[in-house]
Amino acid sequence: MLYEPSIIPKNVGWIEVICGGMFSGKTEELIRRAKRAHIAGQKVVVVKPAVDNRYSDREIVSHDESALPGLVVDTADQIVLLTGESDVICIDEAQFFDDRIVQVANALANDGKRVIIAGLDMDYEGNPFEPMPQLLAIAEYVTKLHAICSESGVMAHYSQRIVDSDDRMLVGESDAYEPRARHCFRPPVDKRRGKPIQPLETNSESKGNQTNAKKDADLDD
Repeated sequence: MLYEPSIIPKNVGWIEVICGGMFSGKTEELIRRAKRAHIAGQKVVVVKPAVDNRYSDREIVSHDESALPGLVVDTADQIVLLTGESDVICIDEAQFFDDRIVQVANALANDGKRVIIAGLDMDYEGNPFEPMPQLLAIAEYVTKLHAICSESGVMAHYSQRIVDSDDRMLVGESDAYEPRARHCFRPPVDKRRGKPIQPLETNSESKGNQTNAKKDADLDD
């Protein structure tokens, strides 16, 4: 369930946190909310930590390749300096910031801004990923998203590391992580269990395949 405010009072700030495991759609949801605020005529700024350069050095990009232009910062304090005229501040990959992000988020909200934050709530060992627990505690609205387990196909909220590394902050995507359900999660590192995801067939492609199959069967007769 998405907890997003529908009534937006003027000059009143708050914090929204979008959390979950890898591949659960956190950045995609952040981008969706940013676009809606922009359509509503609000001044929106999207920021991300410099360490996250997986898809782009400048753009904020989700796993499904949705993208928005954004600002890259090295520290949480830079966010305050770069967003003074903004109504809405969207912060992606918040787990890569230090604890200062908590004070920064509070300061922005106290200044009447809508602050939307997305990040991993657990690390690769299944432990709370600071500073996300603190951000969840101070947020007015919290949305927890889930992925699909690569092994069992049920709801997943753990991020299974599948490469040998004991670095807590290992920036990666499908080459380094798989989404896992609780009963399939094997920390700290497990072998790849999932199969490659095939592209969806459109209705026309499906009908075409059925027609071709029927023609082949008629020829065999």
